[in-house]
Amino acid sequence: MFKEIVINAGEEETRVAVLEDRVLVEMYIERSFQQRLVGNIFRGRVENVLPGMQAAFVDIGLEKNAFLYVEDALPPRGGNGFHHHGLGTSITDILKKGQDVIVQIVKEPIGTKGPRVTTHVTLPGRYVVLMPTTDYIGISRRIEQERERERLKELAARLKPEGMGLIVRTVAEGVEEEEFAQDVHMLTRLWRKILHRAGQGPVPNLIHRDLELIQRILRDVFTEDVDRLTVDSRSEYEKIMELLDITSPKLKYKVFLEERENIFQDYGIEQEIERALKRKVWLKCGGYLVIDQAEALTVIDVNTGKYVGSTNLEDTVLKTNLDAAVEIARQLRLRNIGGIIIIDFIDMQQEGHRRQVLKVLEEEIKKDKTRTNILGITQLGLVEMTRKKVRPSLSEVLQRPCPYCEGRGKVLSEETVGIHFKSRIIELARRTSADTILVEAHPLVAARLIGSGGVNLRELEQKTGKNLYIRGSQGQHIESVSIRPLYNKEEVIAHTLPVKPGQVLEVKVEEPHISNTNDGIARIDGFILDIEGAGSLVGETVPVEVSKVYRTYARARLVK
Repeated sequence: MFKEIVINAGEEETRVAVLEDRVLVEMYIERSFQQRLVGNIFRGRVENVLPGMQAAFVDIGLEKNAFLYVEDALPPRGGNGFHHHGLGTSITDILKKGQDVIVQIVKEPIGTKGPRVTTHVTLPGRYVVLMPTTDYIGISRRIEQERERERLKELAARLKPEGMGLIVRTVAEGVEEEEFAQDVHMLTRLWRKILHRAGQGPVPNLIHRDLELIQRILRDVFTEDVDRLTVDSRSEYEKIMELLDITSPKLKYKVFLEERENIFQDYGIEQEIERALKRKVWLKCGGYLVIDQAEALTVIDVNTGKYVGSTNLEDTVLKTNLDAAVEIARQLRLRNIGGIIIIDFIDMQQEGHRRQVLKVLEEEIKKDKTRTNILGITQLGLVEMTRKKVRPSLSEVLQRPCPYCEGRGKVLSEETVGIHFKSRIIELARRTSADTILVEAHPLVAARLIGSGGVNLRELEQKTGKNLYIRGSQGQHIESVSIRPLYNKEEVIAHTLPVKPGQVLEVKVEEPHISNTNDGIARIDGFILDIEGAGSLVGETVPVEVSKVYRTYARARLVK
């Protein structure tokens, strides 16, 4: 199997794709304004202790308090690394309101829920994971040779800091003692620094931030079994080579720089991402899957679709289900689906066929690094699974609930649309001789393109060398942006400025000004009117006189 990693490092987001035999199987996305939280360590303060839930809420300085369950708060039992199950132990015996605790985020805040935290800190390195609060040695289950497992266990026992624990990672297979020891020493020093920071500063306080996306990929995903890593940014390429110089010099020859305009487009990854956001997934045989995601439950339905087979019905069903088992395992990884998963395969009469499909599913799931359990087939013929959910799914990252259907469906978020059409604007600017470009978009997308105080608009104008007029329009679909060049002054005036100084209009005050609530906001074809003193007149239609006109808005005053 040819395995490769493709990195698209942009200004606002970094995207990492993992491909197996040229097929996209995993996606990681990190945006500058949406920092990942899992792995971060905080010194927090207990806000509430809830005996009825056997849990506590901890203030760690984020928008929502973190959730700490009793099992994640209990000290480990000495020597064997296993924790109490929490049965018979009350959360009130462990934590008190106002108590300071060091916690680590293990699950991102998703939807209405705050992050989940634990007091059992883990610090992942290249070859081992250090557990400073647990005296335990563990070996990755993916290392199967018994002799190698014993060697690594002895090595870990010899190098393990007293009173701490180590989990040996899969990538440590065949690693010499010197590299192993370096990793342990580096993590031990890191833990001492974290403890030092925890003793200083205010509470709550962030005392350790996990690595950024590309660094985590180098640590966790870029292993010996990866054949190639391609990155489209020279600066990131140089950083990667510098880091590998320290951690894994033997992997440097697998890293390649390809400064392309859109590397994901060229590799066919953009199209795969679009398909991964759809309910229906077509199989190679002509059958298809329907994937429906709820908050904690995902249902996958298998259908024969256009596939009619060639021999008999049972063989047609078996072929469709086998193809579906392979594709389902890929879709779970690609979409990063977590929680409870129910798969409704097409009914099979023969027990041997059911076992065959289940075996293929189990084999494909082994490629997934996220902990996944197949619980078997129910009496109704449904396959029950669980997959650990520690970060938002692909659809949660790229989409938002649709405002047009009150959340029953989804559309691309304004960030995603803004980033996509920003590239389109730059592309058009290169092709046109016009000095001015008009962009019409939904108000949320327009605001994203303009930026606070027009900072994004100015930056875009510097890049393109063009005058840009960005107009928001409620009539514009949030996923659709109109971009066109304007070639003469009359056309610019006609299409960009719907009002002029001295003009008297009757407008409806839609909302108060976001920063100056004394003023009210009205819109004419999406063009903003900032009306002085109209903040208390929201919902009313009033006469106004336009006083000053700017490129993105106009000021007006009430006519008495």
